[in-house]
Amino acid sequence: MKRSEAVADAAITLLAERGMRGLTHRAVDEAADLPPGSTSNLARTRAALLELTLSRLTDLEEQALASVYRFQGSTTPARPSDAFQGSNAPARPSNAYRESGPSGGAAGSLAESGPSAWPTDAFRESGPSGAAAGSLAEPGSYDGAAAEAILESDLPGLVAEALHVQLADRRRTLARYELALEATRRPELRKIYDAAGRRFRDPVVGFLAALGSPDPVRHGRQLVAFGEGIMFDSIAGAGDAPSLDDLREAVREFLRGMLGSGG
Repeated sequence: MKRSEAVADAAITLLAERGMRGLTHRAVDEAADLPPGSTSNLARTRAALLELTLSRLTDLEEQALASVYRFQGSTTPARPSDAFQGSNAPARPSNAYRESGPSGGAAGSLAESGPSAWPTDAFRESGPSGAAAGSLAEPGSYDGAAAEAILESDLPGLVAEALHVQLADRRRTLARYELALEATRRPELRKIYDAAGRRFRDPVVGFLAALGSPDPVRHGRQLVAFGEGIMFDSIAGAGDAPSLDDLREAVREFLRGMLGSGG
């Protein structure tokens, strides 16, 4: 393991166990069993230490979710068609997604992004779960049958598995909450945090776009917010940790309520 990774891993543990006030250069040296001054040599300032820790946390979360979202490498999320059908052929993002982009981004922001864009062609040909050709192709043509196809697709299970992975590592998720709060007070950290968040939110938007959601950005945000609520309730709130089956049913119920009326 690289020294920078050892430092960041120790910082993640300290954040989870002691909170932001317990994160100091000296404490990281001790937790990582490194000579005094090692952390300062890597990250001179507190801001630099926080940025190093957040970058490492993002990498760890991507690795943990790799089998769920099928990330290609360490930074590029796989296409939804890969997850649903195993296809590796590139295709165009949906029109709705191309126009609005993730998180309200500029038009065309993903249309030219190469392998990280998400296709609809594979779904236009066969659709998830053997749906009839073209039944989920065009955003805006969303109906009850399309909603039911999403509910019967792999999406609820994939989202549930992602939540289950996050809930399984309480340390990592608590550290992310600490960094999220700190990012509200540090613009430089906020920029990194938001960029990291998009790497996880965008695939959800892409899934929904490929499945025919008339408003994948809005629906994607709602689904992610729902998942974040479950995680917070289970880890920092008063809720119990749900089982994987409980999570699948919860996601399915949420999607049914969100999409059942046609958007």
